[in-house]
Amino acid sequence: MTHEVVLIPGDGIGPEITRAAQRVVAAAGVDISWHEVQAGAGVIDQYGAPLPDHVIDAIRTYGVALKGPITTPVGSGFRSVNVALRHAFNLYACVRPCASMPGDGSRYDNVDLVIIRENSEDLYAGIEFDADSVGAGAIADTVKKQTGKELGPQTAISIKPISRAASERIVRYAFEYARANGRKKVTAVHKANIMKCTDGLYLHVARDVAAEYPDIAFEDKIVDAACMGLVMHPEDFDVLVLPNLYGDIVSDLSAGLIGGLGMAPGANIGDGCAIFEATHGSAPDIAGQDVANPTAEILSACMLLDHLGETTAAARIRAAVRVTLSSGASVTQDVRRALTGSYDGAVGTTQFTDEVIDALSRMVV
Repeated sequence: MTHEVVLIPGDGIGPEITRAAQRVVAAAGVDISWHEVQAGAGVIDQYGAPLPDHVIDAIRTYGVALKGPITTPVGSGFRSVNVALRHAFNLYACVRPCASMPGDGSRYDNVDLVIIRENSEDLYAGIEFDADSVGAGAIADTVKKQTGKELGPQTAISIKPISRAASERIVRYAFEYARANGRKKVTAVHKANIMKCTDGLYLHVARDVAAEYPDIAFEDKIVDAACMGLVMHPEDFDVLVLPNLYGDIVSDLSAGLIGGLGMAPGANIGDGCAIFEATHGSAPDIAGQDVANPTAEILSACMLLDHLGETTAAARIRAAVRVTLSSGASVTQDVRRALTGSYDGAVGTTQFTDEVIDALSRMVV
């Protein structure tokens, strides 16, 4: 069976790591027809936007994509392509597994958790404006009423929308994910002790949904306490479900427990579309040098294969990655440094991928 999948190589190290993922998927014997389209800063001159209409059309046509990282300007420039894609296709669930692998270079060997992040609202939606802009008067009045302080000039405001509908949808997704994948506990993460309206609503909804799943243990944790707990006792966690901004931060923290962002795959899931991508950025400082770790993108491709029903191939690839990392002989510089404190002996993106493919040829699952 041939699967039709959109490929967005991205920029920075994106083309290198997506190429590695394509090679590994092909070596696993899965037949994919890749429909390659470009997005990001490099296409603005040609198409007038970082996310051209034909990219949206391709994803809408095929319903599934593998994506490389795309640079988002800091503090200025165009809107995040990632955020735009999530909004365009209502990709409300961001799923980021974090599992230890032998030889991953981390300080832990017992991490096996999944971050499920609400993708559509919260502060991360980027609804911001200056306090002296049109429409800010009502907000300024509310701030003065609640705090007694005036919003002076050169003040910026960010809106944190949290809805019952989106909260229920993401928490229910987390419980259904836990059931489907043999997970035992869901932890809802929040800051409801301070943000009583927004996070308070999220927590209230999470408790209501949890009552419908008596077979799955439930707890809630304030986000700062959850971060401390993850660092001290990551084995206490299983599935974590979080509003958008906390989910972004905690998923990176959790990646640090398994060797770094180079090890952390991810998926953005909606009702009729799914986009799979590594959780890290585009790392333009090392682009084109054949040194990037493609593991996260390869494992994201495994999540893609699971989504397509190619579960045996996905399991074989994951096993091959584990064998390659555990041998320690052919790892990229980020892993080598974590293991030894030095880059000496590290291999490049291409050679690491070659080693995974070689291990894959010997792999029976």
